Amino acid sequence: MRARHLLVALLAAMPLAAAAQSAYPNKAIKIVVGFPPGGASDVAARTVGAKMAERLGQPMIVENRAGAASNIGSELVAHSPADGYTLLLGTISLSVNPSLYPKLGYDALKDFEPVAQVCSSPFLLVVHPATPYRTLADLLSAARAAPGPLHYATAGSGSGSHLFMEYFASAAGVKLQAVPYKGAAPAMNDVLAGAVPVTFDNIITTLPLYKAGRLRALAISSRTRSAIAPEVPTLLELGVANYEGNAWFGFFAPAGSPPDVVRRLNEETQTALKDPQVRERLIALGCEPVLTTPAEFGRFFRAEIDKWGKVVRDSKMQVE
Repeated sequence: MRARHLLVALLAAMPLAAAAQSAYPNKAIKIVVGFPPGGASDVAARTVGAKMAERLGQPMIVENRAGAASNIGSELVAHSPADGYTLLLGTISLSVNPSLYPKLGYDALKDFEPVAQVCSSPFLLVVHPATPYRTLADLLSAARAAPGPLHYATAGSGSGSHLFMEYFASAAGVKLQAVPYKGAAPAMNDVLAGAVPVTFDNIITTLPLYKAGRLRALAISSRTRSAIAPEVPTLLELGVANYEGNAWFGFFAPAGSPPDVVRRLNEETQTALKDPQVRERLIALGCEPVLTTPAEFGRFFRAEIDKWGKVVRDSKMQVE
């Protein structure tokens, strides 16, 4: 009789357990952004998160944990409960940092569950308008003819501007010399002043300056031309073989998160990205929405770790 009563109790509890599991989410979801408010990653997280919250029925709260090239925020999420209530808005930095930093408080591959890519943004290779470099061929000819390496501005060792330019130099077979600054703003200021002739930076920051005539764009890093700057040719078009690179943003959950929760978050991300207003906001920012399954995003992320790891090793890049 006791066994029968126990069985009845267990059977009665099963629907309640299933209902509790399907009730996700039943509280606010936190999105950790590893950069300060107002930047591209912050805007992307808030734009997509706000639309997702409408369907999920719970707030999606952005928490900025800036510092150490997003490592502070990444470590926080890596060690958070795997329950679907803490997400990371990961960026290209998450694929670069494992090779760039000798010690991290997390394992980029083992401690995260890829949920969904959000968007992708190319970089523009730009020069000061007063330089004689009107085309990529001009720049490459000058780099090959100069007695010393041509100088370019970066936002610091290991920054996107550093990585994309070193990747370009290797693919094009030229020698270039980085001039590191403490951040993107001072680096760009010196390019705009003509103190350093060239830089390679995200379209989000370079496009307004290019459109205003303050920079000349020689090429774009993506495989295809950008819809917001269709006149700028790709490096592939211009003969730089095998060059393709984009900054990107995407949601990650702590490793071990329930598969049904990851699947739900992926579905809601894709639904948000199909919303016309969300798409318009991201594209205006310079970030093309990307629809992926968790598995597709996971494969992309692993490939990015391999790709940028090789760039870091080949260039002997070091964090200052």
